[in-house]
Amino acid sequence: MSAPPVAWAAADPYATALRAGRGPLFLRRADGWLLPLEVERWCGRADAVDLEVLDRCEGSVLDVGCGPGRLVAELAVRGRTVLGIDVSETAVDRTVRLGGPALRRSVFEPLPGEGRWDTVLLMDGNVGIGGDPPALLDRVAVVLRPGGLLIAETAPVDIDERAEVQVVDVVGPGVTGGMFPWARIGTPALLRYAANASGPGWTPAGQWTADGRRFLALRNPTKRSAPAR
Repeated sequence: MSAPPVAWAAADPYATALRAGRGPLFLRRADGWLLPLEVERWCGRADAVDLEVLDRCEGSVLDVGCGPGRLVAELAVRGRTVLGIDVSETAVDRTVRLGGPALRRSVFEPLPGEGRWDTVLLMDGNVGIGGDPPALLDRVAVVLRPGGLLIAETAPVDIDERAEVQVVDVVGPGVTGGMFPWARIGTPALLRYAANASGPGWTPAGQWTADGRRFLALRNPTKRSAPAR
């Protein structure tokens, strides 16, 4: 699959917020609805909920949409093999400054170690990347090793929504990023997509809630589907 349109990389309000380490920052739909983004939490240290997620990671870890790098940095301190990827140059730079290895790359582009990662993280709503959850699941299945683990942070409500959005700072000078596809997916919806995925399918490996945040773990099939002839 080719890479989707670059989104956050061109979103100046996002880069500005990461450099400042604070918001306010929002995703805005075409109808004006706003989703607050937790910039301060992303730019801080990994909190207790994050640490519980990291404790569940197995082996080598790829953090997809790593943002400013709090999780990558924590895993690096633990001595784990870890890589963060993000389309935002500012996010990647901040991750590297924290001591975490990171590349400016979309998950839909060629990645180091494809098919060998033990764990893939989709935190902070990044299960919405590309606005096409089935396509994202299919891609993650290729990136993971057979039997590898996906840990996704889902929406705290039961929702299955796809929309065109843009990053905005409604308090600042009114600068906005370009429109891009995004999805908000709750745990029930992600389980449905996983059950209907192409190939052998995913195996649920646990779900939990902590401090108002929801998570779902899925196990990659242990065998690949034979390529079509």
